Amino acid sequence: MTIDEALAFGILACTVGMFVWGRLAYDLIALLALIAGIVAGIIPMKTAFDGFSDDVVVIIIGALVVSAAIARSGVVESLMNPFLPRLRTLQAQVPAMVGAVGLLSMFCKNVGALAIFMPTALQLSRRGKRYPGPLLMPMSFASLLGGLVTLIGTSPNILIAKVRADFSGHPFGMFDFTPVGLPVAILGCLFLAFGYRLVPRNRRPAGGLDAAFNLAAYTTEARLPAGSPMVGRSVRELERASDGEVVVGTILRERYRRFVPAAESLLNDGDVLLLQGDPDALERLVARARLQLGRDEAPAHAAEAEEISVVEAVVTADSTLVARTQDQVSLGTTHGLSLIALSRTGEQITRRLHAIRFRIGDVVLLRGASKQIPDALGALRVLPLAERRLTLGASHRSFLPLLVLLAAMAAAATHTLSPGVAFIAAAAIMVVLRFLTMEEAYHTVEWHVIVLLGALIPVSHAIQTTGGTALIAHNLQGVLHLVPPEAALAIILVLAMVLTPFLHNAPTVLMLGPIAASIAQQLHLNPDAFLMAVALGAGCDFLTPIGHQCNTLIYGPGGYRFGDYWRLGLPLSVIVVASGVPLITLVWGLRVG
Repeated sequence: MTIDEALAFGILACTVGMFVWGRLAYDLIALLALIAGIVAGIIPMKTAFDGFSDDVVVIIIGALVVSAAIARSGVVESLMNPFLPRLRTLQAQVPAMVGAVGLLSMFCKNVGALAIFMPTALQLSRRGKRYPGPLLMPMSFASLLGGLVTLIGTSPNILIAKVRADFSGHPFGMFDFTPVGLPVAILGCLFLAFGYRLVPRNRRPAGGLDAAFNLAAYTTEARLPAGSPMVGRSVRELERASDGEVVVGTILRERYRRFVPAAESLLNDGDVLLLQGDPDALERLVARARLQLGRDEAPAHAAEAEEISVVEAVVTADSTLVARTQDQVSLGTTHGLSLIALSRTGEQITRRLHAIRFRIGDVVLLRGASKQIPDALGALRVLPLAERRLTLGASHRSFLPLLVLLAAMAAAATHTLSPGVAFIAAAAIMVVLRFLTMEEAYHTVEWHVIVLLGALIPVSHAIQTTGGTALIAHNLQGVLHLVPPEAALAIILVLAMVLTPFLHNAPTVLMLGPIAASIAQQLHLNPDAFLMAVALGAGCDFLTPIGHQCNTLIYGPGGYRFGDYWRLGLPLSVIVVASGVPLITLVWGLRVG
């Protein structure tokens, strides 16, 4: 082993260890790895930032903006609306929503496709008075399956195309993934259409859907003023005033005293109460007891004649709220919103709401001027859980973003334009057509992912150029040559599946892709087949809520526990491996020449 190889392996080991440790952001870890490679001399300074100009980064930026424009246009809702009244039972809703999400994921980023359909799914659950868990998880998994079909459906496909370009000089095309991805997606969606029964049905969603079931999901903060009829009364009497639908979780007294009250505890003037219940019940109790909701700033920012609305929303992975308090994001002064209540899966809130740091999957109840709410939600990057009120409706203009997307895909597939140019052009057209403003376009880009990729691409190159990739491949080849080629392919696919929840799908592809291609070359097998196996495995994390942001997005609204995912995800993973290996072998062939 040379000094450069040792340095490359040391940086790789530290990077992987920090990814698994999880205490630092992925993009920060990638930047530290890039800096370490520059200092060690294995990454030339003149090429250190070439990753940020790579076609992969450009394609992902363009695809994200185009997906957001399609979501804003309302075309998907317009196409779905005629069918929604017929979807009355869960048996009808799951196949319909799984098919719709899977189909849309083939043509735009899978997380965008899921976000478009989530409000519709939650409304269907509300109308049917059912928990949304058995519907949301199949939809999330369907979005991952649909993303396997085209180049732009999921990041692993875009990244593996780059790995192939580095390895052989020719990237994968727009529909090179289709012969394998489409059959796997169809088989997976057929399984989800009835396999949803494996998802626990008794999970309480973290949000307003519990209003239909009188479950205490939200926590709100209210002050007991001197004029309230409940001053001097007991906690039991206050809870009875809500017909037993609201629970007093915590009392904060004299600013610093905090305690969980007994039923006979007496309420004092000025007490701050943390109340737990559904929004309707909380609203009734606030009116009956003449309580004052804490820190209600939004109406002060609206003219008296403006209509005030309340909206439920889920905190997404790229939201500006994550790890910050409402004061730190200036929720009231900047965005004109007040936090009315908050719900968090698996945790009882005992602190004042202004001191709570938001987490991914939190469901929040926000109040503000009706006209300002859409822009505020977009700026905060939170996903509304109520039905959209779209200004464009079902007009003919709403179909333009879809036509622009299809034109971009056609241009890339026919090599009229490179994928990067095609999708950046499509993104620019979306802004010109005013489906997005420039500010909104910037907000839709997941910059932490862009930084992650831009920093890791040179690190991945360094591991290859120092000979580290070939060395790892040589050692693994010594094991894999003992098994049949099909088994070696299956091992690479499963390895990508296992690594993705811990390393994120981008590092998995960038690190494992070159190794898999080198192994195939040393075994005298087709590298394309092994690259396809890496992309397929990295795009299919069905076992955890952390490996892919689609799974994270549904975690709070679905009320899931960490261990719920494998119930449906494990058999689906087996289906992917069992169908993917023979399909890759048939389509791409294992033998060279």
